Amino acid sequence: MSERIAFTGAEIFDGHTTRGKAALLIESDQVTDVVERDDIPAGYAHVVMDGGIISPGLVDLQVNGGGGIMLNSRPDVEAIKTLCAAHAACGTSALLPTLITDTREVMRRAVDAAIEATRQAVPGMIGLHLEGPHLAASRKGAHMADLIRPMDEDDLIFLEQTVGELPSLMITLAPESVTEDQVARLIAAGLTISLGHSDTSYAGARRLVCSGARCVTHLFNAMSQISSREPGLVGVALESPELAAGLIADGHHVSIETINIALRSKVGPGRIFLISDAMAVAGTSLTDFTLNGRRILRRDGRLTLEDGTLAGADLDLLSAVQFIHQRVGLTREEAFRMASLYPSQVIGREGEFGVLTPGARANFLWLDADGNLGCTYIDGRRVLGPRK
Repeated sequence: MSERIAFTGAEIFDGHTTRGKAALLIESDQVTDVVERDDIPAGYAHVVMDGGIISPGLVDLQVNGGGGIMLNSRPDVEAIKTLCAAHAACGTSALLPTLITDTREVMRRAVDAAIEATRQAVPGMIGLHLEGPHLAASRKGAHMADLIRPMDEDDLIFLEQTVGELPSLMITLAPESVTEDQVARLIAAGLTISLGHSDTSYAGARRLVCSGARCVTHLFNAMSQISSREPGLVGVALESPELAAGLIADGHHVSIETINIALRSKVGPGRIFLISDAMAVAGTSLTDFTLNGRRILRRDGRLTLEDGTLAGADLDLLSAVQFIHQRVGLTREEAFRMASLYPSQVIGREGEFGVLTPGARANFLWLDADGNLGCTYIDGRRVLGPRK
């Protein structure tokens, strides 16, 4: 018989509303219901939390590294396990390991590793994000310019064949490096297309939105900005109801004032959601690491190349939630949605992740009364935690 557990003693935020004096019911790896505490059915074991709040586990669609490793440096299953465990200890229960621009060989190794990690059901791993190599060199950020290239037919066929082997496959593309027909084929195959690292015009980006692109990668960073006569990719992201947009909320990539302007300006139903853009240092005390042979420095909450270029974020997703709530001023519930429900919607898995409703995966976290992470559950099992 499957194990049935009732979690009580904390407020419960189910992704939509917060309830007090309630119980989260799970059976094996799924949520069965949230009920009043007095209505717990017979046959459930009881776990009593010490106050605080239970919330859906966080969902991070852009995780380059963690636990001391980068997927680019170690594109294998053990690296994915390390990365997922490091972020689980920080409250993230579902993530897309992310490969930034690299060689064809490294890309294929990363895809093979993600497929094998899926077969092994690595806790927390729900697909793969390929950030590049089909970007614009003019907006490369920390990507290697000599590895950036346009998409060709071999790339397209490889991606069409890969998507069926993974539960979710997301790719960041620049309109300058792909055609509308290529994007339409990728959408038809089942990929989630995000636009980023681009100097595109408003019109150029809108053409790919009309072809099926539904997301923008790290809003404001490494993209064409709004000006008086050209809205650029930022303008498309805010003005297009079809588009969601990832945001790095760390106070370094985007200012609090700009975040507030974007949140007030965004036309829905597409939402702004949180990403970590985390690198190898996540969950560690490392002060530097290497990426494609270049040294990345960790200083004052920022990660940079030696020339000062931002290189990912010194961030985990729960810290982004806290920043959005405490510094930007959003409600605790909306901050949680931005890191759970909304990213789940981007990849079409909102009934599976980001909510604690009947049939959803039993992925959740518990924060104590002071807002500290107590533990993370993935598929009904308590995993690494709490955070140091």
